[in-house]
Amino acid sequence: MRSKKRATNQLNFLSPTLAEQLNPKHELYLLSNRIDWDYFEKEFKEYYSDKGRPAHPIRLMVSLLILKSIYNLSDEKLVEEHWEMNAYFQYFSGETHQRWGQPCAASDLVYFRKRIGEEGIKKIFKHSIDKHGKDGKDPDVSIDSTVQEKNITYPTDSKLHKKIIDKCVKIAQKEGVKLRRSYKRTSKQLIRDTYNGNHPKRRKKSNAAKRKLKTIAGRLVRELERKLPIDSYKTELDLFKRVLAQQKNSKNKIYSLHEPEVYCMSKGKAHKKYEYGCKASVVLTQKTGIIVGALTFKTNVYDGHTLPDVLKQTIELTGKAPKTATVDRGYKGKQMIGETRINIPKPPLKRDTPNQKRKKREYFRRRAAIEPIIGHLKKDHRVARNYLKGQMGDSINFMMAAAGFNFRKLMVKLKEKVLWFFFKIEEIYFIENLILLYQSKQHKLIA
Repeated sequence: MRSKKRATNQLNFLSPTLAEQLNPKHELYLLSNRIDWDYFEKEFKEYYSDKGRPAHPIRLMVSLLILKSIYNLSDEKLVEEHWEMNAYFQYFSGETHQRWGQPCAASDLVYFRKRIGEEGIKKIFKHSIDKHGKDGKDPDVSIDSTVQEKNITYPTDSKLHKKIIDKCVKIAQKEGVKLRRSYKRTSKQLIRDTYNGNHPKRRKKSNAAKRKLKTIAGRLVRELERKLPIDSYKTELDLFKRVLAQQKNSKNKIYSLHEPEVYCMSKGKAHKKYEYGCKASVVLTQKTGIIVGALTFKTNVYDGHTLPDVLKQTIELTGKAPKTATVDRGYKGKQMIGETRINIPKPPLKRDTPNQKRKKREYFRRRAAIEPIIGHLKKDHRVARNYLKGQMGDSINFMMAAAGFNFRKLMVKLKEKVLWFFFKIEEIYFIENLILLYQSKQHKLIA
């Protein structure tokens, strides 16, 4: 059920409101007044029932998601530490007076993300583009792909087999199944024996420990299959069997038990040969630097095949197809997708005019600007490591990171406008004083 609206028009003569106490030139104050909060109230009311206990206000939950992505905060840190300490956070969330305590539980943000889903997050992302006005309508865009890594440990077979052993023991304890042996102490020692297995003196012992771990894991899985009721824990046991069956060169390998959708990618980086997560694509306007497209993919697709989907999302968010999309050489393939011309770096054609050559060179040079933007998304907006669960979590995290980037850019723009406005007022005031001073001197000379 939606929360009831609070009466905010009543004057309080004893204590001033946050709007009167805070600095109106602050970027978060300016952004709060710029965002259309009624838009979110109208768009998200369909996700609420008319019955039940009233939920937290929609503005509060949306503002917390935006603050989380702008300032790179976890759910717990935002709710338990920063919100109470920062009066600007409270004003941004719709509070009229300073409030003590937490606005909600950290888990409420999880439930809210699940409630609105990918479509709701896409509306927040769209609003971050719309608030930039004409800057978000640039017909020329740059597109590049990156990896959004998942919050999993570096995958090895021995680690996965040890986790299977632990999970089998936990299932047995929960269901009251008596195992012939739990291998609790044995598996701990075996996993230690696998460490530093490439050293010549340890290779033999390490390989033997790896084989033993796999044998024990298979033994426990088969014992649970015999002793548990049919179809009980079938999904988990099937996953364990897939892990035990996979070989070095197997396709669609499982790298994590709690995130089985994760896949491996190699981007040719010198410092990081393999990355585990999902592929993500970014669309950036070339002249204004606004992110107008952010899409994740469920499989490791070739870069050139990601273009139709990401351009479709850009059309949904901006309302029109980009005129040109400049990409790197990894997108080799189609030169035209719908109404969008794909520019791939290559030597100029003989038939090109000097103007066409110059324009192509400008597009390709400008395309490089997307690389630091991806770096900002990773370092400042929680793309470097995704903590949200499942493939829906991948999509939500990446779109909210792009929205956070756009909102932060809007904050800078609003502050610059306000400072320019006050600078002009001071300049006019200074000139008027000079004129008055000059006029008074003239009167004295005449007298």
